[in-house]
Amino acid sequence: MINAFELESGRLRQLVVDSLEDMRAARPVWVDFDEATEEERTWAYETYGFRLPDDDEEDEEVGDIEASARFFMEDTGELHIRSDFFLLGDEGGENLRVAFVLKGDILFSVHSEDLPVFRLLRLRARSQPGYVEDGKDVLLELYAANVEYSADALEGIYQRLNAFSDKVLGSHIDDEIAAGVLSDIAREEDVNGHIRRNLMDTRRATSALMRSKLLAPEQIETARQILRDIDSLDGHTGFLFDKLNFLMDATVGFININQNKIIKIFSVASVALLPPTLIASLYGMNFRYMPELEWKFGYPLSLLLMAMSIVAPFWYFRRKGWLKK
Repeated sequence: MINAFELESGRLRQLVVDSLEDMRAARPVWVDFDEATEEERTWAYETYGFRLPDDDEEDEEVGDIEASARFFMEDTGELHIRSDFFLLGDEGGENLRVAFVLKGDILFSVHSEDLPVFRLLRLRARSQPGYVEDGKDVLLELYAANVEYSADALEGIYQRLNAFSDKVLGSHIDDEIAAGVLSDIAREEDVNGHIRRNLMDTRRATSALMRSKLLAPEQIETARQILRDIDSLDGHTGFLFDKLNFLMDATVGFININQNKIIKIFSVASVALLPPTLIASLYGMNFRYMPELEWKFGYPLSLLLMAMSIVAPFWYFRRKGWLKK
């Protein structure tokens, strides 16, 4: 699918591109290819004279490319950029690769899934006059929206961590609750890691774009503001990492305490049952004359000794406070 956008009265106007004639008739500042077909790629080549990055090429070459080589200039003048954009889903977060080609003042974007950042930019550019003026503005605003989207995701992690803290620190936590909290914490740590990696990639792409000397002075200032926003979010991701580790350690600590309570019961029981076991072993030896048979009070006395040997250790343990929870 192709989404082309022209400037009309300072706003982006979306065009319907269903044929090669539609593409040739358009005067866009941004052409977005979402799961583009081979035919649509051919239209782009016949209209603009260069080939868009292919999905198979992305997987085989771009995926293995050095991070420093994700920004390069072709001999024909097209600027190629590969950037990661964060996507938050029900099962966690992921970073999706988007290929950009900047040819003159037109931005071409190629991706396999429609991203919230792209939808947000389209909405703003249609409603706010002067929001973008060329393809470089579109690219910078995409990076800015990506940082904003990451900030919203971090805010969501903050809120969920408060709920986890109430579970872990607010009351008694059993093993079932602790297992659920550990699973949730691991998921949030994965999301935080994806956001941190996404911010790092956005910082490098923005810095490389500034070094390209293609930006106007006001665009350079916008890029610097994006870098400042990323720097402010880095501290938050580090704080979240520390808090996630604290909650994980606290949860594991409560699990160990619960397990120690179980081991404590077995330890107390084994120590308390040792004396009666010893008495029963002594009276069960093969004596020539069994005391409990020769003396009529022998057998009751042995039972009394066994009962006392059970009660006495428990009384001593309780007095020491070892039986308290």
